[in-house]
Amino acid sequence: MEKTSKTKTKKINSATLEGFNAKKVEVESSFTKALPGFSIVGLTSQSIQESKERVKSALLNNDFEFPPLKITISLSPADLKKEGSHFDLPIALSILYHKKDINLDDFLVLGELGLDGTLKDTNAIFPIILSLKPKKVIIPLESAAKVSKIPGIEIYAFSHLKEFEEFKPKEFKKSELHYDSIKIDGKKYYYVNEFKEDFIDVIGQNEAKEAALISAAGFHNILLEGSPGVGKSMIISRMRYILPPMSLEEILEVEKYNSLEGKVVTFKPLRPFRAPHYSSTKAAIFGGGSRGAKIGEIAFANKGILFFDELPYFQKDVLENLRLPLQDKKVLISRVNSKIEYETDILFAAAMNPCPCGNLLSPVKECRCTDLEIRRYKNRISEPLYDRIEIYHQMTEDDAKDTISSEELFEKVLIAFEMQKGKFNANLEENYKFNLENEAVEILNKAKRSFALSRRSEFNLLKVSKTIANLDKRNKIKKADILKALRFRKR
Repeated sequence: MEKTSKTKTKKINSATLEGFNAKKVEVESSFTKALPGFSIVGLTSQSIQESKERVKSALLNNDFEFPPLKITISLSPADLKKEGSHFDLPIALSILYHKKDINLDDFLVLGELGLDGTLKDTNAIFPIILSLKPKKVIIPLESAAKVSKIPGIEIYAFSHLKEFEEFKPKEFKKSELHYDSIKIDGKKYYYVNEFKEDFIDVIGQNEAKEAALISAAGFHNILLEGSPGVGKSMIISRMRYILPPMSLEEILEVEKYNSLEGKVVTFKPLRPFRAPHYSSTKAAIFGGGSRGAKIGEIAFANKGILFFDELPYFQKDVLENLRLPLQDKKVLISRVNSKIEYETDILFAAAMNPCPCGNLLSPVKECRCTDLEIRRYKNRISEPLYDRIEIYHQMTEDDAKDTISSEELFEKVLIAFEMQKGKFNANLEENYKFNLENEAVEILNKAKRSFALSRRSEFNLLKVSKTIANLDKRNKIKKADILKALRFRKR
Protein backbone atom coordinates (compact mmCIF):
# COMPACT_ATOMS: atom_id res chain seq x y z
CA MET A 1 0.00 0.00 0.00
CA GLU A 2 1.32 3.44 -0.90
CA LYS A 3 2.03 5.60 2.11
CA THR A 4 0.35 8.97 2.38
CA SER A 5 2.75 11.89 2.35
CA LYS A 6 2.50 15.15 4.15
CA THR A 7 4.19 18.50 3.65
CA LYS A 8 6.13 20.11 6.44
CA THR A 9 3.84 21.72 9.00
CA LYS A 10 3.94 25.51 8.78
CA LYS A 11 3.32 27.87 11.69
CA ILE A 12 2.29 31.52 11.56
CA ASN A 13 1.83 33.75 14.62
CA SER A 14 -1.49 35.47 15.19
CA ALA A 15 -3.62 36.39 18.22
CA THR A 16 -7.12 36.65 19.63
CA LEU A 17 -8.79 38.90 22.17
CA GLU A 18 -9.89 37.55 25.52
CA GLY A 19 -11.99 40.37 26.91
CA PHE A 20 -9.78 43.25 25.85
CA ASN A 21 -6.40 41.62 26.46
CA ALA A 22 -4.79 39.64 23.65
CA LYS A 23 -3.47 36.09 23.71
CA LYS A 24 -1.01 34.70 21.17
CA VAL A 25 -2.28 32.03 18.80
CA GLU A 26 -0.25 29.77 16.50
CA VAL A 27 -1.85 29.06 13.12
CA GLU A 28 -0.56 25.62 12.14
CA SER A 29 -1.31 24.07 8.76
CA SER A 30 -1.08 20.50 7.48
CA PHE A 31 -1.56 19.25 3.89
CA THR A 32 -2.27 15.55 3.42
CA LYS A 33 -2.74 13.48 0.25
CA ALA A 34 -6.30 12.37 0.84
CA LEU A 35 -9.85 13.27 -0.17
CA PRO A 36 -9.77 17.10 -0.62
CA GLY A 37 -11.15 19.01 2.33
CA PHE A 38 -10.64 22.15 4.33
CA SER A 39 -11.14 22.22 8.11
CA ILE A 40 -10.24 24.63 10.91
CA VAL A 41 -9.94 23.30 14.47
CA GLY A 42 -9.11 24.80 17.85
CA LEU A 43 -12.24 26.07 19.67
CA THR A 44 -13.09 28.59 16.95
CA SER A 45 -16.03 30.95 16.54
CA GLN A 46 -18.44 31.12 13.62
CA SER A 47 -16.50 34.05 12.11
CA ILE A 48 -13.38 31.86 11.90
CA GLN A 49 -15.28 28.94 10.37
CA GLU A 50 -16.63 31.34 7.72
CA SER A 51 -13.01 32.21 7.01
CA LYS A 52 -12.74 29.04 4.91
CA GLU A 53 -14.99 30.50 2.20
CA ARG A 54 -13.34 33.93 2.25
CA VAL A 55 -9.82 32.47 2.04
CA LYS A 56 -10.70 30.00 -0.72
CA SER A 57 -12.42 32.68 -2.84
CA ALA A 58 -9.59 35.18 -2.33
CA LEU A 59 -6.96 32.66 -3.45
CA LEU A 60 -8.86 31.36 -6.48
CA ASN A 61 -9.98 34.84 -7.61
CA ASN A 62 -6.32 35.87 -7.80
CA ASP A 63 -5.10 32.81 -9.73
CA PHE A 64 -3.37 31.26 -6.72
CA GLU A 65 -3.35 27.51 -6.28
CA PHE A 66 -5.81 26.03 -3.82
CA PRO A 67 -4.24 22.58 -3.29
CA PRO A 68 -6.49 19.55 -3.94
CA LEU A 69 -5.45 18.06 -0.60
CA LYS A 70 -6.87 17.58 2.84
CA ILE A 71 -6.06 20.91 4.49
CA THR A 72 -6.18 21.13 8.27
CA ILE A 73 -5.68 24.43 10.02
CA SER A 74 -5.14 24.23 13.77
CA LEU A 75 -5.30 27.27 16.02
CA SER A 76 -3.43 26.60 19.24
CA PRO A 77 -3.66 26.57 22.18
CA ALA A 78 -6.69 24.39 21.52
CA ASP A 79 -8.41 25.20 24.84
CA LEU A 80 -8.46 28.96 24.21
CA LYS A 81 -11.64 30.29 22.62
CA LYS A 82 -10.83 32.26 19.49
CA GLU A 83 -12.89 34.66 17.44
CA GLY A 84 -12.45 37.30 14.78
CA SER A 85 -12.16 37.59 11.01
CA HIS A 86 -8.53 38.80 11.38
CA PHE A 87 -7.46 35.13 11.18
CA ASP A 88 -8.20 35.21 7.42
CA LEU A 89 -4.74 36.47 6.45
CA PRO A 90 -2.60 34.02 8.48
CA ILE A 91 -4.77 31.14 7.23
CA ALA A 92 -4.45 32.32 3.62
CA LEU A 93 -0.67 32.71 3.93
CA SER A 94 -0.42 29.21 5.39
CA ILE A 95 -1.99 27.88 2.19
CA LEU A 96 -0.25 30.30 -0.17
CA TYR A 97 3.21 29.45 1.17
CA HIS A 98 2.69 25.74 1.83
CA LYS A 99 5.36 24.87 -0.81
CA LYS A 100 7.56 27.92 -0.25
CA ASP A 101 10.29 28.31 2.32
CA ILE A 102 9.25 31.73 3.61
CA ASN A 103 9.90 32.36 7.29
CA LEU A 104 7.27 34.45 9.08
CA ASP A 105 8.31 33.50 12.61
CA ASP A 106 9.22 37.08 13.54
CA PHE A 107 5.85 38.53 12.49
CA LEU A 108 2.42 38.77 14.06
CA VAL A 109 -0.05 38.39 11.18
CA LEU A 110 -3.57 39.87 11.29
CA GLY A 111 -6.11 40.85 8.64
CA GLU A 112 -9.52 40.14 7.14
CA LEU A 113 -9.85 39.15 3.48
CA GLY A 114 -12.41 40.29 0.97
CA LEU A 115 -13.54 37.76 -1.64
CA ASP A 116 -11.42 39.60 -4.22
CA GLY A 117 -8.30 39.40 -2.04
CA THR A 118 -8.52 42.90 -0.57
CA LEU A 119 -7.14 43.20 2.96
CA LYS A 120 -9.48 44.84 5.47
CA ASP A 121 -9.13 46.32 8.93
CA THR A 122 -11.12 44.92 11.88
CA ASN A 123 -11.99 46.34 15.31
CA ALA A 124 -9.73 43.74 16.97
CA ILE A 125 -6.43 44.47 15.18
CA PHE A 126 -5.49 47.69 17.01
CA PRO A 127 -6.36 46.38 20.54
CA ILE A 128 -4.48 43.12 19.89
CA ILE A 129 -1.29 44.87 18.78
CA LEU A 130 -1.52 47.43 21.60
CA SER A 131 -1.94 44.61 24.11
CA LEU A 132 0.89 42.38 22.85
CA LYS A 133 3.29 45.04 21.49
CA PRO A 134 5.09 42.61 19.10
CA LYS A 135 8.28 43.67 17.33
CA LYS A 136 6.96 43.16 13.79
CA VAL A 137 3.44 42.97 12.35
CA ILE A 138 1.91 42.17 8.98
CA ILE A 139 -1.44 43.93 8.75
CA PRO A 140 -3.81 45.55 6.21
CA LEU A 141 -2.88 49.00 4.97
CA GLU A 142 -6.21 50.20 6.43
CA SER A 143 -4.91 49.36 9.92
CA ALA A 144 -1.42 50.81 9.51
CA ALA A 145 -2.16 54.48 10.26
CA LYS A 146 -3.69 53.54 13.62
CA VAL A 147 -1.07 50.99 14.60
CA SER A 148 1.76 53.37 13.63
CA LYS A 149 0.95 55.47 16.73
CA ILE A 150 2.10 52.58 18.95
CA PRO A 151 5.82 53.03 19.66
CA GLY A 152 8.43 50.31 19.11
CA ILE A 153 6.65 48.28 16.40
CA GLU A 154 7.82 47.60 12.85
CA ILE A 155 4.78 47.69 10.57
CA TYR A 156 4.57 45.93 7.22
CA ALA A 157 1.30 46.88 5.56
CA PHE A 158 -0.38 45.31 2.53
CA SER A 159 -3.56 46.22 0.68
CA HIS A 160 -4.11 43.05 -1.40
CA LEU A 161 -3.31 39.34 -1.29
CA LYS A 162 -1.54 39.66 -4.66
CA GLU A 163 1.25 41.56 -2.92
CA PHE A 164 2.25 38.36 -1.11
CA GLU A 165 3.07 36.52 -4.34
CA GLU A 166 6.65 37.66 -3.91
CA PHE A 167 7.19 38.44 -0.26
CA LYS A 168 9.11 41.73 -0.23
CA PRO A 169 7.94 43.57 2.87
CA LYS A 170 8.51 47.31 3.16
CA GLU A 171 8.25 49.01 6.54
CA PHE A 172 5.39 51.48 6.96
CA LYS A 173 6.43 54.99 7.98
CA LYS A 174 5.52 55.96 11.55
CA SER A 175 3.25 58.93 12.23
CA GLU A 176 3.13 61.22 15.26
CA LEU A 177 0.34 63.06 17.03
CA HIS A 178 -0.11 66.66 15.92
CA TYR A 179 -1.82 68.28 18.90
CA ASP A 180 -0.83 70.95 21.41
CA SER A 181 1.30 69.50 24.17
CA ILE A 182 3.26 70.27 27.30
CA LYS A 183 6.43 68.48 28.39
CA ILE A 184 6.91 67.35 31.99
CA ASP A 185 10.16 65.60 32.95
CA GLY A 186 10.85 64.95 29.27
CA LYS A 187 7.46 63.32 28.63
CA LYS A 188 4.82 64.81 26.33
CA TYR A 189 1.20 65.30 27.38
CA TYR A 190 -1.31 66.23 24.68
CA TYR A 191 -4.48 68.33 24.77
CA VAL A 192 -6.93 70.14 22.52
CA ASN A 193 -8.00 73.75 22.92
CA GLU A 194 -11.55 72.87 22.00
CA PHE A 195 -14.50 73.58 24.26
CA LYS A 196 -17.60 72.16 22.64
CA GLU A 197 -19.47 72.86 25.87
CA ASP A 198 -18.18 75.98 27.63
CA PHE A 199 -18.40 77.04 31.26
CA ILE A 200 -19.13 80.55 30.02
CA ASP A 201 -22.72 79.32 29.50
CA VAL A 202 -23.06 78.73 33.26
CA ILE A 203 -24.23 81.96 34.90
CA GLY A 204 -23.31 82.33 38.55
CA GLN A 205 -22.74 79.19 40.68
CA ASN A 206 -19.18 80.30 41.42
CA GLU A 207 -18.64 77.80 44.24
CA ALA A 208 -19.91 74.92 42.11
CA LYS A 209 -17.55 75.93 39.32
CA GLU A 210 -14.69 76.10 41.81
CA ALA A 211 -15.59 72.61 43.02
CA ALA A 212 -15.57 71.39 39.40
CA LEU A 213 -12.17 73.03 38.82
CA ILE A 214 -10.62 71.33 41.87
CA SER A 215 -12.18 68.01 40.86
CA ALA A 216 -10.84 68.25 37.30
CA ALA A 217 -7.36 69.40 38.35
CA GLY A 218 -6.79 66.55 40.81
CA PHE A 219 -9.14 63.95 39.29
CA HIS A 220 -11.19 63.91 42.49
CA ASN A 221 -14.64 62.29 42.63
CA ILE A 222 -17.41 64.89 42.89
CA LEU A 223 -21.08 65.02 43.89
CA LEU A 224 -23.32 68.03 43.19
CA GLU A 225 -26.67 68.26 44.99
CA GLY A 226 -29.35 70.78 44.19
CA SER A 227 -32.84 71.44 42.90
CA PRO A 228 -33.70 70.76 39.24
CA GLY A 229 -32.45 73.49 36.92
CA VAL A 230 -29.63 74.90 39.07
CA GLY A 231 -26.99 73.60 36.63
CA LYS A 232 -25.64 70.36 38.14
CA SER A 233 -25.55 68.34 34.90
CA MET A 234 -24.56 71.44 32.94
CA ILE A 235 -21.42 71.88 35.03
CA ILE A 236 -20.41 68.22 35.06
CA SER A 237 -20.84 67.80 31.30
CA ARG A 238 -18.46 70.74 30.77
CA MET A 239 -15.80 69.26 33.05
CA ARG A 240 -14.72 66.89 30.28
CA TYR A 241 -13.21 69.76 28.31
CA ILE A 242 -11.05 71.07 31.16
CA LEU A 243 -9.60 67.72 32.25
CA PRO A 244 -5.79 67.45 32.31
CA PRO A 245 -3.74 66.57 29.18
CA MET A 246 -3.14 62.95 28.19
CA SER A 247 0.05 60.98 27.69
CA LEU A 248 0.45 58.88 24.53
CA GLU A 249 -0.08 55.73 26.62
CA GLU A 250 -3.40 57.07 27.93
CA ILE A 251 -4.56 58.08 24.43
CA LEU A 252 -3.74 54.61 23.09
CA GLU A 253 -5.57 52.97 26.01
CA VAL A 254 -8.69 55.07 25.39
CA GLU A 255 -8.61 54.31 21.67
CA LYS A 256 -8.25 50.62 22.47
CA TYR A 257 -11.67 50.73 24.15
CA ASN A 258 -13.10 52.88 21.35
CA SER A 259 -11.95 50.32 18.79
CA LEU A 260 -13.54 47.47 20.75
CA GLU A 261 -16.78 49.45 20.84
CA GLY A 262 -16.67 49.94 17.08
CA LYS A 263 -15.99 53.69 17.24
CA VAL A 264 -13.73 55.54 14.82
CA VAL A 265 -10.19 55.80 16.21
CA THR A 266 -9.02 59.42 16.02
CA PHE A 267 -6.27 59.66 18.71
CA LYS A 268 -7.78 62.92 19.86
CA PRO A 269 -6.51 63.76 23.37
CA LEU A 270 -9.99 64.21 24.79
CA ARG A 271 -10.80 62.11 27.83
CA PRO A 272 -13.90 59.87 27.75
CA PHE A 273 -17.23 60.91 29.21
CA ARG A 274 -19.79 58.16 29.91
CA ALA A 275 -23.23 58.92 31.34
CA PRO A 276 -25.28 55.71 31.67
CA HIS A 277 -29.00 55.97 32.51
CA TYR A 278 -30.03 55.14 36.07
CA SER A 279 -31.98 52.12 34.80
CA SER A 280 -28.70 50.50 33.64
CA THR A 281 -28.04 47.04 35.04
CA LYS A 282 -25.04 45.96 37.08
CA ALA A 283 -23.69 44.04 34.05
CA ALA A 284 -24.04 47.13 31.83
CA ILE A 285 -22.05 49.26 34.29
CA PHE A 286 -19.37 46.81 35.42
CA GLY A 287 -19.40 44.20 32.67
CA GLY A 288 -20.45 40.57 32.73
CA GLY A 289 -22.44 38.18 30.60
CA SER A 290 -23.55 34.58 31.01
CA ARG A 291 -21.13 33.00 28.49
CA GLY A 292 -18.07 35.20 28.55
CA ALA A 293 -16.96 38.20 30.53
CA LYS A 294 -17.62 41.51 28.76
CA ILE A 295 -16.54 44.99 29.79
CA GLY A 296 -19.02 47.66 30.88
CA GLU A 297 -19.44 51.43 31.09
CA ILE A 298 -16.89 51.84 33.89
CA ALA A 299 -14.20 50.37 31.60
CA PHE A 300 -15.12 52.64 28.70
CA ALA A 301 -14.85 55.61 31.11
CA ASN A 302 -11.25 54.71 32.04
CA LYS A 303 -8.99 57.81 32.08
CA GLY A 304 -12.10 60.01 31.95
CA ILE A 305 -15.43 60.76 33.64
CA LEU A 306 -18.17 58.32 34.65
CA PHE A 307 -21.26 60.47 35.34
CA PHE A 308 -24.27 59.21 37.31
CA ASP A 309 -27.14 61.68 37.02
CA GLU A 310 -30.00 61.14 39.50
CA LEU A 311 -27.58 59.14 41.67
CA PRO A 312 -30.07 57.73 44.23
CA TYR A 313 -32.19 56.15 41.48
CA PHE A 314 -29.42 53.81 40.37
CA GLN A 315 -29.92 50.23 41.51
CA LYS A 316 -28.68 49.54 45.03
CA ASP A 317 -26.28 46.78 43.93
CA VAL A 318 -24.81 49.12 41.28
CA LEU A 319 -24.09 51.80 43.89
CA GLU A 320 -22.60 49.35 46.37
CA ASN A 321 -20.42 47.69 43.73
CA LEU A 322 -18.93 51.10 42.87
CA ARG A 323 -16.99 51.14 46.12
CA LEU A 324 -14.17 48.77 45.14
CA PRO A 325 -13.51 50.20 41.64
CA LEU A 326 -13.32 53.70 43.11
CA GLN A 327 -10.94 52.52 45.82
CA ASP A 328 -8.75 49.97 43.98
CA LYS A 329 -8.97 51.48 40.46
CA LYS A 330 -9.71 48.05 38.93
CA VAL A 331 -12.50 45.53 38.40
CA LEU A 332 -12.29 41.75 38.21
CA ILE A 333 -15.06 39.88 36.37
CA SER A 334 -15.05 36.12 36.88
CA ARG A 335 -17.00 33.65 34.78
CA VAL A 336 -16.70 29.88 34.38
CA ASN A 337 -14.83 30.17 31.08
CA SER A 338 -13.07 33.49 31.48
CA LYS A 339 -11.76 36.09 33.89
CA ILE A 340 -11.14 39.74 33.06
CA GLU A 341 -9.39 42.34 35.17
CA TYR A 342 -9.41 45.89 33.88
CA GLU A 343 -8.34 49.31 35.05
CA THR A 344 -10.92 51.81 36.30
CA ASP A 345 -8.91 55.01 36.73
CA ILE A 346 -11.95 57.24 36.52
CA LEU A 347 -13.23 60.54 37.83
CA PHE A 348 -16.61 59.60 39.27
CA ALA A 349 -19.07 62.50 38.99
CA ALA A 350 -22.63 62.42 40.26
CA ALA A 351 -25.63 64.69 40.59
CA MET A 352 -28.73 64.35 42.75
CA ASN A 353 -31.76 66.27 43.94
CA PRO A 354 -32.09 67.13 47.65
CA CYS A 355 -35.34 65.16 47.89
CA PRO A 356 -37.60 63.01 45.64
CA CYS A 357 -39.60 65.99 44.37
CA GLY A 358 -36.45 68.13 44.07
CA ASN A 359 -37.82 71.28 45.71
CA LEU A 360 -36.35 71.01 49.22
CA LEU A 361 -33.73 73.72 48.60
CA SER A 362 -35.85 75.86 46.29
CA PRO A 363 -36.67 79.37 47.60
CA VAL A 364 -39.85 79.58 45.50
CA LYS A 365 -41.22 76.04 45.17
CA GLU A 366 -42.74 74.04 48.00
CA CYS A 367 -41.33 70.59 48.84
CA ARG A 368 -44.04 67.90 48.78
CA CYS A 369 -41.94 65.16 50.42
CA THR A 370 -42.30 63.81 53.95
CA ASP A 371 -39.30 63.45 56.25
CA LEU A 372 -39.52 59.66 55.83
CA GLU A 373 -39.43 59.94 52.01
CA ILE A 374 -36.40 62.24 52.17
CA ARG A 375 -34.55 59.87 54.53
CA ARG A 376 -35.31 56.86 52.33
CA TYR A 377 -34.18 58.79 49.26
CA LYS A 378 -30.83 59.82 50.78
CA ASN A 379 -30.25 56.47 52.50
CA ARG A 380 -30.01 54.79 49.11
CA ILE A 381 -26.44 56.09 49.10
CA SER A 382 -24.35 54.38 51.78
CA GLU A 383 -21.75 56.10 53.95
CA PRO A 384 -18.88 54.01 52.49
CA LEU A 385 -19.81 55.34 49.02
CA TYR A 386 -20.06 58.91 50.31
CA ASP A 387 -16.62 58.35 51.87
CA ARG A 388 -15.12 57.75 48.43
CA ILE A 389 -16.49 61.04 47.05
CA GLU A 390 -13.86 63.67 47.81
CA ILE A 391 -15.74 66.81 46.73
CA TYR A 392 -19.35 67.59 47.61
CA HIS A 393 -21.24 70.80 46.98
CA GLN A 394 -24.85 71.70 47.64
CA MET A 395 -26.07 74.08 44.95
CA THR A 396 -28.82 76.64 45.45
CA GLU A 397 -30.41 79.12 43.08
CA ASP A 398 -28.43 82.36 43.02
CA ASP A 399 -28.71 85.72 41.29
CA ALA A 400 -25.01 86.09 40.49
CA LYS A 401 -24.14 87.05 36.92
CA ASP A 402 -20.45 86.07 37.02
CA THR A 403 -19.05 83.96 34.19
CA ILE A 404 -15.76 82.24 33.50
CA SER A 405 -14.74 80.45 30.32
CA SER A 406 -13.57 76.87 30.01
CA GLU A 407 -10.33 78.16 28.49
CA GLU A 408 -9.56 80.16 31.65
CA LEU A 409 -10.32 77.14 33.85
CA PHE A 410 -8.21 74.85 31.68
CA GLU A 411 -5.22 77.17 32.03
CA LYS A 412 -5.50 76.70 35.81
CA VAL A 413 -5.78 72.93 35.38
CA LEU A 414 -2.56 72.98 33.34
CA ILE A 415 -0.77 74.79 36.18
CA ALA A 416 -1.93 72.18 38.71
CA PHE A 417 -1.05 69.33 36.34
CA GLU A 418 2.51 70.59 35.99
CA MET A 419 2.75 70.95 39.76
CA GLN A 420 1.61 67.31 40.08
CA LYS A 421 4.32 66.23 37.60
CA GLY A 422 1.79 64.68 35.21
CA LYS A 423 0.11 62.62 37.93
CA PHE A 424 -3.19 63.04 39.79
CA ASN A 425 -3.47 63.87 43.48
CA ALA A 426 -6.50 61.59 43.65
CA ASN A 427 -4.17 58.64 42.97
CA LEU A 428 -1.57 59.38 45.65
CA GLU A 429 -0.33 56.40 47.66
CA GLU A 430 -1.58 56.08 51.24
CA ASN A 431 1.94 56.51 52.62
CA TYR A 432 2.44 59.83 50.79
CA LYS A 433 4.00 62.51 53.02
CA PHE A 434 2.14 65.81 52.66
CA ASN A 435 3.95 69.11 53.22
CA LEU A 436 1.85 71.16 55.66
CA GLU A 437 2.44 74.48 57.37
CA ASN A 438 2.11 74.47 61.17
CA GLU A 439 -1.22 76.29 61.08
CA ALA A 440 -2.51 73.75 58.55
CA VAL A 441 -1.57 70.90 60.91
CA GLU A 442 -3.46 72.60 63.76
CA ILE A 443 -6.65 73.07 61.73
CA LEU A 444 -6.40 69.51 60.43
CA ASN A 445 -6.20 68.14 63.99
CA LYS A 446 -9.21 70.25 65.01
CA ALA A 447 -11.16 68.92 61.99
CA LYS A 448 -10.28 65.32 62.90
CA ARG A 449 -11.69 65.85 66.41
CA SER A 450 -14.73 67.89 65.39
CA PHE A 451 -15.86 65.71 62.48
CA ALA A 452 -14.53 62.35 63.74
CA LEU A 453 -12.71 61.87 60.44
CA SER A 454 -11.85 58.33 59.43
CA ARG A 455 -8.35 57.62 58.06
CA ARG A 456 -9.78 57.62 54.52
CA SER A 457 -11.67 60.89 55.09
CA GLU A 458 -8.52 62.54 56.42
CA PHE A 459 -6.49 61.28 53.46
CA ASN A 460 -9.12 62.51 50.97
CA LEU A 461 -9.14 65.90 52.71
CA LEU A 462 -5.37 66.20 52.36
CA LYS A 463 -5.43 65.15 48.69
CA VAL A 464 -8.02 67.84 47.89
CA SER A 465 -6.04 70.38 49.93
CA LYS A 466 -2.92 69.58 47.90
CA THR A 467 -4.83 70.16 44.64
CA ILE A 468 -6.06 73.52 45.95
CA ALA A 469 -2.44 74.42 46.76
CA ASN A 470 -1.27 73.23 43.32
CA LEU A 471 -3.83 75.49 41.64
CA ASP A 472 -2.09 78.33 43.50
CA LYS A 473 1.32 77.09 42.22
CA ARG A 474 2.29 75.66 45.61
CA ASN A 475 3.11 72.24 47.00
CA LYS A 476 3.01 73.29 50.65
CA ILE A 477 -0.50 73.10 52.13
CA LYS A 478 -1.70 76.17 54.01
CA LYS A 479 -4.49 76.61 56.58
CA ALA A 480 -6.70 78.20 53.89
CA ASP A 481 -6.32 75.10 51.69
CA ILE A 482 -7.55 72.84 54.49
CA LEU A 483 -10.49 75.16 55.23
CA LYS A 484 -11.52 75.23 51.59
CA ALA A 485 -11.25 71.44 51.32
CA LEU A 486 -13.45 71.15 54.44
CA ARG A 487 -16.01 73.40 52.77
CA PHE A 488 -16.26 70.93 49.89
CA ARG A 489 -16.60 67.89 52.16
CA LYS A 490 -19.82 65.93 52.72
CA ARG A 491 -20.99 66.34 56.31
